[in-house]
Amino acid sequence: MTQSLKPGENTGLSVANGLVQVTHAAGANLDVNLTAFLLTDAGRVEDDSGVVFFNAPVHASGSATFSPPSNQAGMVRHSISYDLNRLPAGINKIAITLTQDGSGGGFAQVTELSAQVVVGDQVLALTPDAFQGETGITVLELYVRNGQAKARAVWQGFASGLAGLCNMYGVEVSDEPALVEPVAAQSKPVNITKSVITLDKPGVAHKVSLEKGAAAPKTIKVSATWVDNGDGRDNDDLDLRVGILRPDERMSIIQAPDKRGAFDSDPYVFHTGDVVSASSSAPGIESVEINPAISHRMGGRVALVCSVYSAVDNGAVSVASLKPKMRMEYGDQIVECAFEFKSGFFSSMVYTYVLGTIEIDGDSITISPSGVTSRTGSEATPWLTRKGDKVELTMDGPHVFKGRPIERSGKKQYI
Repeated sequence: MTQSLKPGENTGLSVANGLVQVTHAAGANLDVNLTAFLLTDAGRVEDDSGVVFFNAPVHASGSATFSPPSNQAGMVRHSISYDLNRLPAGINKIAITLTQDGSGGGFAQVTELSAQVVVGDQVLALTPDAFQGETGITVLELYVRNGQAKARAVWQGFASGLAGLCNMYGVEVSDEPALVEPVAAQSKPVNITKSVITLDKPGVAHKVSLEKGAAAPKTIKVSATWVDNGDGRDNDDLDLRVGILRPDERMSIIQAPDKRGAFDSDPYVFHTGDVVSASSSAPGIESVEINPAISHRMGGRVALVCSVYSAVDNGAVSVASLKPKMRMEYGDQIVECAFEFKSGFFSSMVYTYVLGTIEIDGDSITISPSGVTSRTGSEATPWLTRKGDKVELTMDGPHVFKGRPIERSGKKQYI
């Protein structure tokens, strides 16, 4: 029996063990690699043993095993076998990912890309949308929820390849070439040494300095995470939306899937993809990657407002009940914005919640938590303006809907 899964869809598995296979057409300049990350409830690895790939092919628990790729009739097949019954205590999900380290184009150069999960006589077929210059992809997630083994198609792309995937899953790449070139089995190519600064009160701020030189991190990553609120309804779909205040006072908006932006060209912010569901064991995560040179490229100070939004079409849901958080990562510097939600904030008529703002001025970043919400029943978006040296946030921007035209609001409009 074959079942097709679209990105964001999930389904139950007949048994807890099976085989993941990813195939694509061979190419002379391709270097595609399959990696599994074994994750906790928080969506992070516990330590470097939680990464299974060609240089660490078998997890000690036996829950994930990597097999070398094969090439037959011009098609390359990568595979990882798994057994969710053998996941260690504290680990409840396996994320299956791909990277493309070959020359130029990322996954835009990888043709006939597809994946399948083989579970007994059950076959799940996962076909992605077209990719652009992404060099890293989370293909799918395997997890257990309420005793049921499940699979969720993801197909979320990243412009920063393996480094972006490692950052998202809590792994620091201490020697990136060691992950690309096989080394002795006893070596440890990844480790966890990052510290996290948590901002949980509006009005506080934290500054990060951008590094210079060839070794400087190549991306600023901002992610929003949320969880299933346990109400038993299929309404746990938030969207990460970023408004960009340019040096010339104009505003741009980034959201998936219709306004994903670009990393190496204007607006220098790239949305890695839309996620449409979440659970207690598989939190929803959407992220954007910001070019560290954005201020220099645009010619002045840039401010970004990061918010999560639940459309009216999703049904009544309290955004706060999904416990959204924001994380900014730049190299080994991590800043989180999280809040203790106030009593009465759990109204199902509040659709937009501002996680935080980021100001980038040359080589300096200032990140601040917010906690501002839209007015009850309003779908107006966050809007930024400059008042002297300060950036002012208001909740009166145009209504913006995925896949539908922007509703104009007076003179305020996004470019």
